[in-house]
Amino acid sequence: MDKMNMVFETSVATHQGCVRAANEDSYLMRPGTGLWAVSDGMGGHQAGSIASALVVEELGHVNDFGTASGFLAECTRGLVAANARLRDRAHAMHLDMIGATVVLLLIRANAYACIWSGDSRVYRVRGGEIAQLTRDHSEVEELVSRGVITREEAKSWPRRNVVTRAIGVSDEPELEIVDGLAELGDTFVLCSDGLTLHVADEEIRDLVVRTEAREVSDALVKLALERGGRDNVTVVAVRCVPREPTVTDHVRVVAPNWTAGA
Repeated sequence: MDKMNMVFETSVATHQGCVRAANEDSYLMRPGTGLWAVSDGMGGHQAGSIASALVVEELGHVNDFGTASGFLAECTRGLVAANARLRDRAHAMHLDMIGATVVLLLIRANAYACIWSGDSRVYRVRGGEIAQLTRDHSEVEELVSRGVITREEAKSWPRRNVVTRAIGVSDEPELEIVDGLAELGDTFVLCSDGLTLHVADEEIRDLVVRTEAREVSDALVKLALERGGRDNVTVVAVRCVPREPTVTDHVRVVAPNWTAGA
């Protein structure tokens, strides 16, 4: 297994919000294996909390595979298994569908990968700049991409919460994957859309920059609640910090290959 040249300061906060009667978000934190996830049970469906919990449960069973590509494949298989279980559960409950969005962050050695389906997001804050690493699978994002509406119009679009992909909605899950190199000092923020409904990207960046890693999640959730908290909100924050060197370390650290055998 590739040795990590970094460890992680992490935090999590979740809240049902100021309007919803129950919290249908779930999360997973496995910093020892470099895996974090946020899942949002789809609003309007009776079993949203069951759906997100089941997705996280399957990811909790993923083996810490020795290679980056193997680990990515294991996580993908976990999502395929979750999709099948949700389809079976919907049938047993006589429901058309039980679904949940999901976003995963994987870090192995000095590289990261994001896997997602739906509109939960991963951001990276680096050197005072924020980047949204994921792209929402939603009707409104498609309209913006096609130039039908502007990004500003999208904020108040009546169908802004309609997702085009999620775990459990089709026979096979539709997943998207991006990867890149992680750097010391990077902070990754995973969140359900209950955060971005109320907090702009620049505000996320400013808060991350001035806040200790262990306080980032609480601070972001608190801000969403102060602004009305119209949806469940969950935030997982992951900051990359130096690992203390050991006598077995190698001088050169090579980024793993997420797609082929590293």
